Amino acid sequence: MQTFDIAIIGGGIAGISLAYFLSPHRSVVVLEREDALGYHSTGRSAAEFTLRDNAPLVNALARASHTFLMDPPRGFADVPLLIERGSIILGTEDKVALVRERFEQAKALGIPVEWLDEAAMLARAPMLKPTFAAAAYFDPEYWDIEVDALLQAYARHARRHGAQILEKRQLTGARHIGNQWLIETNEETIAAGTIVNAAGGWADTVATLCGVAPLGIVPHRRTAITVDLPDGIDASRLPEINEIEDTFYFKPEGGRLLASPADATPCEAADVQPEELDVAYAAHYVEEATTLNVRRIFKSWAGLRSFSADRLPIIGPAKDAENFFWLAGQGGYGILTSPALGSLAAALLTGSSVPEPIAREGIAAETFSPLRFS
Repeated sequence: MQTFDIAIIGGGIAGISLAYFLSPHRSVVVLEREDALGYHSTGRSAAEFTLRDNAPLVNALARASHTFLMDPPRGFADVPLLIERGSIILGTEDKVALVRERFEQAKALGIPVEWLDEAAMLARAPMLKPTFAAAAYFDPEYWDIEVDALLQAYARHARRHGAQILEKRQLTGARHIGNQWLIETNEETIAAGTIVNAAGGWADTVATLCGVAPLGIVPHRRTAITVDLPDGIDASRLPEINEIEDTFYFKPEGGRLLASPADATPCEAADVQPEELDVAYAAHYVEEATTLNVRRIFKSWAGLRSFSADRLPIIGPAKDAENFFWLAGQGGYGILTSPALGSLAAALLTGSSVPEPIAREGIAAETFSPLRFS
């Protein structure tokens, strides 16, 4: 039976980023139930990096992550991890005042936003309908994330530091005996001093299997489709397009247009599939806001976004179990905040101080503690 300092349950971006930051300091094993890393949430993300579109603490985590993603350690990845995209934020006639307010707020923060008249908007996104977009501005500080490159870089460097990443490992139970956990999987028994619950939508299930009280983490389904763009529109040059109140968003994807109704429907943790109604809504928004006629949906899919009760991440030791550590509830922002969350969790697990980029944002060791739900 192999013994490790830390056993991480879950091979999505949360677990693998933690393995990267933790493996130089502790012996680590990652147990992933699927046959590929990042199968459920990480691999189905729209892969957007923004500094502004989330709760203030999440925006702080994004700021703390930005330098790592923009300028990662030498040799970390073979390709740039952030690709400049920019976003058009728009609204209908009844939302003109709100669009103007957000634009002025961004300007006041020193962000080089640009107000778009009809000609400027169509120059950036020729398929938009001016009759729909009554007001719009351009925000340059949006980036695409090279998600697979990021995930594989975390995994590759974690392995180089000795971490074992085991796929097709279904957790069946765990019990704490003496000073260690005995972890049962479908393949073997593993001993570890600490369990880290990074199981995403299955986080409460993992807690229950370990005899730990769940924290009410609820998976939510998010739907996306891709449709063809007309000839003459270069997808690589298109910005992202965000409705001012998150009714929908569009962005280029593989030479086509990705569209999502920005749904967040509570569901069971599973290999979720898109619902017909959500697919129809996505197509409807494309036809409502653009000149595209959706004759064919090239692809549709759904992914999981898992939220805690206050929609903030949970990072820290459980109150009711020795050496059981939560790293869960990352919602739809786990990828863009992974450098901050992974390094913060590693610091807490090794008894180190909060990393400087995170502390500079006013985030302390207890900010995301599960004890806030006690």
